[in-house]
Amino acid sequence: MLRAGKKILMKNVRFARNTLERTKGLMFEDKKKFNYALVFTFPRESQIGTSLHMLFVFFPIDVLFLNKEQKVVDKATLNPFIPNYTPKKAAKFVIEMPKGKAKSVKLGQKVEW
Repeated sequence: MLRAGKKILMKNVRFARNTLERTKGLMFEDKKKFNYALVFTFPRESQIGTSLHMLFVFFPIDVLFLNKEQKVVDKATLNPFIPNYTPKKAAKFVIEMPKGKAKSVKLGQKVEW
C-alpha cells in the first residue's frame, strides 16, 4: 500500500530494484493493466541516476521523486515519448503511478509503502 500522510494513493505497489527492472520501468505496459504504483529504488540520492524517459510508455503518468527520508522533492505528470525528465533535486526513490493519483501530494510530504 502506498500512502501520503493518511491518504492511500495506491493499494498495489511493485518495486524496480535492479538495473534491468529500472531500465524497463513501464515500457510497453498496457494502460489497462497499470493499476499499481511502481517504486524505483536507487543506491543513493542523485539527479543523474534518477533521470527518466517516457520512450515506449504509451500513456501519461504521475511521478513522485523522494529523498532518502521518503519526502517528496519533486513531482511531475509525464506524457508519452518525452525524451527525459530530471528532477529539480536529488532523489533516492521514484514512484510512477496512473495520472491523477499524485494530485493531492505536496512537496515535502512523506510517502510510505
